[in-house]
Amino acid sequence: MTAPVTAKSIGAVSCHVCGLLVSNRFIAEHSPECPRCEAALHSRKSNSLSRTWALLIAAGILYVPANVYPVLTLISFGKSTTNTIMGGVLELAQSGQMVIAVIVFIASVFVPIFKILALLFLVVSVQLGMKVRRRKRALLYRFTEFIGRWSMIDIFMISILIALVKLQALATVTAGPGAIAFAAVVIITMFAAMTFDPRLIWDDERDDNDG
Repeated sequence: MTAPVTAKSIGAVSCHVCGLLVSNRFIAEHSPECPRCEAALHSRKSNSLSRTWALLIAAGILYVPANVYPVLTLISFGKSTTNTIMGGVLELAQSGQMVIAVIVFIASVFVPIFKILALLFLVVSVQLGMKVRRRKRALLYRFTEFIGRWSMIDIFMISILIALVKLQALATVTAGPGAIAFAAVVIITMFAAMTFDPRLIWDDERDDNDG
């Protein structure tokens, strides 16, 4: 199979904003900015793998308290009730709200760990110089980046619940430390997906500084 042609292999840089292909000769003679949209041009994201590794480690550490600590505390008639993410899923399932339980489980439990593992696989595969299944790995990255935004649905539901309860003055609901850790995991994994440079997947040879 013929090796894929990349911008780097033909001595050019693709603008990450508008997609214009600019030759290295033009950049050297004129400007390191895109002639069409004036965005800064770079062949690869600087320190992509190092930054992605750091963010993935942070997300992995925070994923534990996000699922162990309660995401909300409900105080009604003097009685306090706390729920973790999985506890909330189980209560929804037991109360017959299976559809909502599945949505919360996928968005709050499955998606974050899937993103962490998927990005971890992509980083390791690039560092090991894997040259197989490049197209599938590129699709995996796009899918991972796409589903990341849906991880915030649990925090969104907690916010709505707190607003509704306070509006009706029925009880007191406060977000727990688990919600803070979970929001941090979602945000950090989103940044990890942004710092990873998928163009590294297509490189035959990569500089040690992955820049």
